[in-house]
Amino acid sequence: MADQLLEQARDVVDGQIDFEGQKLAEVLQNVLLSVVGAVSFFVGFFLQDITLALKIGLAGTVLTFLAIVPPWPFFKQHPVVWLPVAGSSVSASHQNIVIDEKMLSQQ
Repeated sequence: MADQLLEQARDVVDGQIDFEGQKLAEVLQNVLLSVVGAVSFFVGFFLQDITLALKIGLAGTVLTFLAIVPPWPFFKQHPVVWLPVAGSSVSASHQNIVIDEKMLSQQ
């Protein structure tokens, strides 16, 4: 029972996201920070209130942090499928690799 709970907790806080998730996180970060920066600037400019502009910018940065940093499930929708080790009886350090029909020996 405790092992199952620990495994579930590890899955939640593992932090592993796939490559498509990384791309999505980068796009979301750029869009969110740009929008928050523009809104902050225009509100501060039109109201002539630098304190309000800084508060809006800080709040937007915190919300962007909360949207991007945790490994949300939508960042893990395309898991990476790794190739199996050729010949499971051969250790990983002594594999023969074929590239462009040429045999390479990795040692």
